[in-house]
Amino acid sequence: MKRRKPNRCKTILEAEAYVPADSDFRLKDNREEMVPDASFTVQSVWLDAAKGYVQKASAVIGLVFIILIGIMAAAGPGMNAYTYSEQYLSQKNFAPRVRVLENFGIFDGGEVLKTGAGTKVVNRYKEKNLENVYYWFGSDNFGRDIWTRTWLGTRVSLIIAVAATVIDMVIGMSYGLISGYFGGWVDMVMQRFLEIANGIPRLVVVTLLLMALEPGMLTVMLALMLTEWMGMSRIARAEMLKLKEQEFVLASRTLGAGCFFIIFREILPNIMGPIITQVMFSIPTAIFTEAFLSFAGLGIPVPQCSLGSLIAEGFNSFTAHPYQIIPPIAVMALLMLSFNLAADGLLKALDPKRKEV
Repeated sequence: MKRRKPNRCKTILEAEAYVPADSDFRLKDNREEMVPDASFTVQSVWLDAAKGYVQKASAVIGLVFIILIGIMAAAGPGMNAYTYSEQYLSQKNFAPRVRVLENFGIFDGGEVLKTGAGTKVVNRYKEKNLENVYYWFGSDNFGRDIWTRTWLGTRVSLIIAVAATVIDMVIGMSYGLISGYFGGWVDMVMQRFLEIANGIPRLVVVTLLLMALEPGMLTVMLALMLTEWMGMSRIARAEMLKLKEQEFVLASRTLGAGCFFIIFREILPNIMGPIITQVMFSIPTAIFTEAFLSFAGLGIPVPQCSLGSLIAEGFNSFTAHPYQIIPPIAVMALLMLSFNLAADGLLKALDPKRKEV
């Protein structure tokens, strides 16, 4: 008879089952290998924008000058004993004089005047024996301190420009978002109204408004508010048309979210970059517009002052005393340049296309 071979499978199954022990396992310490890829590290959008902003030197310089001018606008009028409206007719048209710099022959109160016989140097401080009187930027035709009036005018111009721009942002942003989201006949009616309003010359609107109301800060802010919101609305509408069909908006609409919830809670946070950039570009425009209105006599009433009114006052005596117009012009030019540099840095820092994939 043929001998049968033993069943190996049955033998293995019948054998005693092996029970793993703890010594058979060893934990692998791979914490050093589990470092996340820097390309996919999650970080704040604003932190990323801040890092991109500081990499642009011109933007940082602009921001530094904005901060310095803001500090001087807040503290400058209180740095000496003069007020913006106090007049000393016996000390009018005094040239700039600084306590330390006068020892080096600069800002010592001397002024070159043109006469029929030629030119001569006049120092009114010495002529009137005023050894302890110092006007850092000089005095104007009424004996008022130009230093105090310059920084107070800077404060007034900044308050007007920033407040009017923020109000314009709220109005224009809301108008553009609503128009772009609903579309259809709502968008058509709102855009036709915008075109009609934009067709009216802004200078005419501002002039009529200032002639109908009492001149002052609120009147100038209202005039700027009524004319400067249209550009913001166009940017908001364009961003809305680009984002309203995105997946996250469709998901919110599917879950039953309301229209205004989607507009102001879902879409608005995603367009804050272009909005903030436009605000930074709008502030120097508002400063220039306010200065123009004050220069034309339609702005801040006397004895209050702004950069525009100071430039207008200095322009009347520019040929005889040129130092009176230099401080407000220098501050205004530096302020507008700084805001434009800072806005250009924000534009590049908040632009997602600047990143390399």
